[in-house]
Amino acid sequence: MSEQDDSEREFDIKWADSAEHKEPSARARMLAARWKENPPQPQPFRAEPEGRAPRRSSWISTAVVLGTVAAIILLLGYANFRGPY
Repeated sequence: MSEQDDSEREFDIKWADSAEHKEPSARARMLAARWKENPPQPQPFRAEPEGRAPRRSSWISTAVVLGTVAAIILLLGYANFRGPY
């Protein structure tokens, strides 16, 4: 009996997928209705969100990381120079 149900279900899926007209989802219908009355404003690609501070330069971050690495190398070199005595 389960084989017959599976074959009927498979037939229904194939039939539904081959339909010429597919009804849009509820969200798509809602957005279409909303945008018909009040269309969205064009946005630049990857626009900065409003209310957010501009990003700092990547050079500042790079300088901080390189400075930290240099300080650690110097500290380890000084500790090795002094020795365990």
